[in-house]
Amino acid sequence: MHIPQIETSELELVTFRQALAAAETPSEEYDIGRWLYAPNFYSEYRYILGTRGKRPLICIGINPSTAKPDALDNTLKSVERIALGNGFDSFIMFNVYAQRATRPDDMEKVCNPLLHQENLEAFRYVLSISDQPVVWAAWGAIIEKRGYLSDCVRDMVQVGKDHGAQWCCAGAISKKGHPHHPLYLRKDEKLKPFDIEGYLDGMR
Repeated sequence: MHIPQIETSELELVTFRQALAAAETPSEEYDIGRWLYAPNFYSEYRYILGTRGKRPLICIGINPSTAKPDALDNTLKSVERIALGNGFDSFIMFNVYAQRATRPDDMEKVCNPLLHQENLEAFRYVLSISDQPVVWAAWGAIIEKRGYLSDCVRDMVQVGKDHGAQWCCAGAISKKGHPHHPLYLRKDEKLKPFDIEGYLDGMR
C-alpha cells in the first residue's frame, strides 16, 4: 500500500531527463539491461517502469502504485503477458499522472503542472523507442476520480500525434466508453483499435 505522504508540489522533483540518465547507470538492486525504471529509486512518483526492447507495448494506467523492478504487482504482470501475447518484445508501464497512490482516492486533488510536464517528457521518450509506437489505453473508470486526468490524456494525445502513436485497447469497453483495466483480462486477449479522440470528445 502506498499512501502519499506529501503533495508533489512540495517536492523537489527529479526531472525525467535526470531520472533517465540515472536509470542508465548500473544498480545493485536490479538489472538495468532488463529493466527501465525512472526514477531508479522508490519515491512519491514514478515516470516509467518496464522492460527494455525495440518494440515495447506502451500501457497507460492512471497512476503508479508500489511496483518496481523484479517486484511487479498483478496489474503489471498482466500487462507483460498481454504485451508478449500480442507480439511485442517488451512493455512499458506509463501513467496519466505520475503520483504514486495505491488508492486513486488518495491522489492529490489538484494537478501539479511541473509533474505533468515531466511526465509528458517521459511520454515523448517512450514513444521515440519504436518507429510505430503502440499505446494501450488501460485506465478503466478510475479516470473519473479527478477532473484533471482527462486533460492530462488530451495532452498525451497531442504528443502522440507527433510520433504517429497508434491507440488500442483490450477487453470490453464500459458503458461510458472507458477502456478496460489490465486486471482480469484473458491471457490471450488481443489488442484492438481505440478511438481515443472520440472517447475524449464524449467526456467533455
